Amino acid sequence: MKLSSDISAVITGGASGLGAATARRLAKSGVKVALFDLNADAGEALAKELGGVFCKVDVTNEEQVDAAFAKARAAIGQERILVNCAGTGNAIKTASRDKSSGEIKAFPTANFDRIIQINLVGTFRCIAKSAAGMMTLPVLEDSYGSKERGAIVNTASVAAQDGQIGQASYSASKAAIVGMTLPIARDLMGEGIRVNTILPGIFKTPLLAGLPDNVKDALAASVPFPKRLGEPDEYAQLAEFMITCGYMNGESVRCDGAIRMAPR
Repeated sequence: MKLSSDISAVITGGASGLGAATARRLAKSGVKVALFDLNADAGEALAKELGGVFCKVDVTNEEQVDAAFAKARAAIGQERILVNCAGTGNAIKTASRDKSSGEIKAFPTANFDRIIQINLVGTFRCIAKSAAGMMTLPVLEDSYGSKERGAIVNTASVAAQDGQIGQASYSASKAAIVGMTLPIARDLMGEGIRVNTILPGIFKTPLLAGLPDNVKDALAASVPFPKRLGEPDEYAQLAEFMITCGYMNGESVRCDGAIRMAPR
């Protein structure tokens, strides 16, 4: 798909971090962007900067997601691009023993389910609704003769393959995103909609920004090469490639400096 001002995109988690970097990169090519996020202040500011539209939305809420897509499409038209960056995590062992009291506790199932609902079900919800909208669009023919309606990029994590201690729910949600990438690509192949997933490693996001410098330095040193944290625009570069390369479909690709996460 060739990026231009005739193309619209929806980026979930678009107010900061990987989503914001992707929105900026797409907007540089003229793409009209809609940012889905819970952070209204950051989202409105970035939307104003990029000439796009902000939609406050919780991806676990069906009505809010429907309303956000309706608002975005009314403002910038039916999207041909969806980039799913909305997500969160936690760190709780499956079962643990309190070091002082010896009390044994099991991971609260509600906490597990919350991560699944946000990261996995929220991602799928947005994919299904966006794909249904893309199916109403006329096809675009590229220079190779492929007829395409849209492209979807999801965000998993290297934790999908090498999750650490306390990451059972997070790893499960991200592994499921990887697992559903090919079936969804096959579901949509007859409609000219491609689906790919990125598995980012340790990136410079707002989540890591608040860590002490020595912790960030240790994280950077754990990356084989280059020995630094990933820049959000490097994620955005891969997202852009997945969107623009018409032969890229049904793939899940690590972007991580060759890191393989240790148990902790």
